[in-house]
Amino acid sequence: MKLAYWMYAGPAHIGTLRIASSFKNVHGIMHAPLGDDYFNVMRSMLERERDFTPVTASIVDRHVLARGSQEKVVDNITRKDIEEHPDLIVLTPTCTSSILQEDLQNFVQRASLSTTADVLLADVNHYRVNELQAADRTLEQIVRFYIDKARCQGTLVTSKTPTPSVNILGITTLGFHNRHDCRELKKLMADLGIQVNLVIPAGASVHDLARLPQAWFNLVPYREIGGLTAQYLESELGQPSVCITPMGVVETARCIRAIQGVLNAQGANVDYEAFIEQQTREVSQAAWFSRSIDCQNLTGKKAVVFGDNTHAAAMTKILSREMGIHVVWAGTYCQYDADWFRAEVADFCDEVLITDDHTVVADAIARVEPAAIFGTQMERHVGKRLKIPCGVIAAPMHIQDFPVGYRPFLGYEGTNQLVDLIYNSFTLGMEDHLLEIFGGHDTKEVIHKGLSADSDLTWTADGLAELNKIPGFVRGKVKRNTEKFAREQGIHEITAEVLYAAKEALGA
Repeated sequence: MKLAYWMYAGPAHIGTLRIASSFKNVHGIMHAPLGDDYFNVMRSMLERERDFTPVTASIVDRHVLARGSQEKVVDNITRKDIEEHPDLIVLTPTCTSSILQEDLQNFVQRASLSTTADVLLADVNHYRVNELQAADRTLEQIVRFYIDKARCQGTLVTSKTPTPSVNILGITTLGFHNRHDCRELKKLMADLGIQVNLVIPAGASVHDLARLPQAWFNLVPYREIGGLTAQYLESELGQPSVCITPMGVVETARCIRAIQGVLNAQGANVDYEAFIEQQTREVSQAAWFSRSIDCQNLTGKKAVVFGDNTHAAAMTKILSREMGIHVVWAGTYCQYDADWFRAEVADFCDEVLITDDHTVVADAIARVEPAAIFGTQMERHVGKRLKIPCGVIAAPMHIQDFPVGYRPFLGYEGTNQLVDLIYNSFTLGMEDHLLEIFGGHDTKEVIHKGLSADSDLTWTADGLAELNKIPGFVRGKVKRNTEKFAREQGIHEITAEVLYAAKEALGA
């Protein structure tokens, strides 16, 4: 078994708990051994919520292994029903607890006989899916349950709102800039004269789900979460959806035009072209800034992109199409959705990388030596080792991805934030060299270990001394070229002579 010391997407139960804890007055119970119950700490630390995370761990210990879990699980469900008075309790196993092969659905049915709250077992295969897939499936399961329940009770709202309205699907806790994106999307909808009917699951009550059908359409801003729910609502209720991420000037305009088409198909007679023109010219600073003298220096520079499907695909298009930056390769860790990603970015980069192995990503970055990286926090660490700047554009979550200030990635304000991120992620002019001249760096010590754990190259003292004489803004590139030369020649120890030979071979 491969030891995962860095995971781009977490295990399935994290996705289920993200959905459960995003809803209002829903309690999550995970059937797990000690060690799997870190979700509460992670969410409390990152989201900085004032209230406790509504998740309880039903610990699998030696007593459970000896007697079985039924009594403990049922007791935990009924106890939380009495203590918290939730509207819904969601039980999720973990990979570890699934090994017990117990009939948790039977436990849920038994517990529901004595609870006021509804009780659901998360219907996901914890061996086969990751956090994002489980979150998508759990949201669809909860929506399906309450649509069916409202239909049976005769409380399902089927009439449309008098004026155009939208459901925004997939805004969750622990989502990358989700709170800021949601605020920007609400503003965008208001500017378009569209009422926001529901945002789910973030802050919504499960009792609100009976009102989902009254919206004119659903907006799914992220590829990872919300798509299954939109498909269900379209097939079950005939409710259309727009699944274009409004990230960057071009895609935001394309999303708005898609919304226009959906509304006009229902008799709205709206025209958003003037709005798109005004926002692009006067609100978004991206269009003119990308053509300014500041950004002309970035034209043709090499960059690499890696992240989830939504942000990696959108950033690849923005860099290539809107900024004139050469994307050498673009990649995603969402292997289950690789075909969609390839189709989205194929025309905007030289190569596509699909992997969830961070060492493969690191070596791919070192191989092409880009001027900037746009990736996750892991790629930021890789960039530090290679002295290549990195802009963070996607989860997995880190405390730095929850800024106190307003930092949306979507909509027209999001375009301004993205242009700043892109521009400031590149080393500008001679700034690094000037910092070194004026003593801005703490040390000239060169990191001479390879990125891969199996690197066998070493630098001698005279080799390092010669390397330190090279200006800082090109030293990293010289170092990598020398190491590449050494590997090709089968040299394991890099001396000053090897450095000179590499320089001569490369014509430098």
